[in-house]
Amino acid sequence: MRLRALLDTDALGLRLLGGEDELDRTVRGVMTTDLRDPSRYLSGGELVLTGLAWRRDAGDSEPFVRLLVQAGVTALAAGEAELGDIPEDLVVACAQHRMPLLAVDESVAFATITEHVVRQVSGERAGDLAAVVDRHRRMMTSGPAGGGPDVVLDLLGSDLDLRAWVLSPTGRLIAGSKVAGPALPPETCARLAAEHLTAVRTGRRGPHRVQLDGVTYSLFPVRSSGRAPQAVPDVRETVLSDWLLAVEADAADWPEERLDLLRGVTQLIAVERDRRDAARTVRRRLAQEVLELVQSGAAPAEIAARLRVAAPVLLPGLGAAPHWQVVVARVEWEDGAVAGGPVAQSLLEEVLVDPLATGPEPADRVAVAHTGDEAVALVPLPAVSAEHDGSEAGLQADALLRSVREALSAGLEGDGRLTLGVSAAVHSAEGLRGALEEARHARRVAAARPGRVCAAGHQELASHVLLLPFVPDDVRRAFTARLLDPLTEYDRRHRAELIPTLEAFLDSDGSWTRCASRLHLHVNTLRYRVGRIEQLTGRDLSRLEDKLDFFLALRMS
Repeated sequence: MRLRALLDTDALGLRLLGGEDELDRTVRGVMTTDLRDPSRYLSGGELVLTGLAWRRDAGDSEPFVRLLVQAGVTALAAGEAELGDIPEDLVVACAQHRMPLLAVDESVAFATITEHVVRQVSGERAGDLAAVVDRHRRMMTSGPAGGGPDVVLDLLGSDLDLRAWVLSPTGRLIAGSKVAGPALPPETCARLAAEHLTAVRTGRRGPHRVQLDGVTYSLFPVRSSGRAPQAVPDVRETVLSDWLLAVEADAADWPEERLDLLRGVTQLIAVERDRRDAARTVRRRLAQEVLELVQSGAAPAEIAARLRVAAPVLLPGLGAAPHWQVVVARVEWEDGAVAGGPVAQSLLEEVLVDPLATGPEPADRVAVAHTGDEAVALVPLPAVSAEHDGSEAGLQADALLRSVREALSAGLEGDGRLTLGVSAAVHSAEGLRGALEEARHARRVAAARPGRVCAAGHQELASHVLLLPFVPDDVRRAFTARLLDPLTEYDRRHRAELIPTLEAFLDSDGSWTRCASRLHLHVNTLRYRVGRIEQLTGRDLSRLEDKLDFFLALRMS
């Protein structure tokens, strides 16, 4: 379609700010982004929609527009919802690079423009999938007339004889066409997700071809079409949250027109993904409020009041107040960096979904917040029966990762780790602070283990953390004196800060890079301090047993 035709469509509310001589350009697709450099996701001919979250100051506009031009973008459309009038520096940059610039009225959703462009472009390229975009609004409803992504996949099967499924990055089946035959086995889903994550992580462009048990699949990434509040430009992080479209066919032999149609289908499915994320906003906000109350030391009555608000949202129709569990997750990269809390939040939400649940909105009744570099999930449990004390109820760490370990290990291979800690069930607001601390300790136990995806539960803390209050005072004093007194005395005489260094080293799970960054030290200086600690105490901080002894000594001191 021509760019001029978009401007002539009154329902889209587009206003031309520059590029009058370029209106005969062809629009071949549409992409919504707020990345500072979206070029790796562009193939040329797109209308790029942006909410301008990438722009921090006037100097950001020219590099952004230059990257779009180099990628062959047809035009740029900027939303007015966030900043009001489009910044003059962006207008100047677009004029400099002959990039047509459109303003999107704040009353028009990007999804409306995406739907219109995909419908028009798909209709012009081929008629065999016109029904897909014509029924786009049906896909967006959840009633009997809707069906979500299943509607699109049914049409792929009936019109193009293509069996297709939508999978989460953990390998969970989100949607599949009714004409596709039997649902994919869970093990096949997990292997497809693992292959997809490996391909994306290594920078290969989709679709990715995979052969499993003699069957060829083509895997298309399904990326969010909405504007993320905090766009993450690192593919290592976005790969952990993208859905994928698996098609039982070899796309290597397809003409470009058919590939474009399938890419258009992924855009429609991405809108459903955005709707799912929007539905989680309330749960995320509830979790954030409870977490802030717990961490700030609020009165149990205040926390209990907030939990009473959360319970009906998470477990509608539940008569009695539930019990709660806390799960803490963290994603870390090999270079010492720690992924932001929102990345771990999105991943933890998916991990906590019942692996046997299907559909974009299964009963994943959990609330996940993020703080700093970790995600914290508040998981409601129906009140356990009187004969149980909660120790065997609820989530179990090993079972939690059983169905997702293969896919996520592939997505993190060579780059990073996911570690989780799971608390015991608690019965009231008074227990949440202890449950949060318990989950964090369990996550540190998991971090000490080998493997890309590790979890530990509260049962594994019973031998130390939970028993610390019952250790006799004289035993505490003897244990801590033997390990910490040499360091304390050395710090007193030399101001060497060995005790703070030891605490930071253990808190960083033994990562030299992260610990040095936290203490604002050169790594060589940190190695010298750790060597002095080992010399004074006769311990080896590369051994898990000695790390645990120091950890306990610091906890009891």
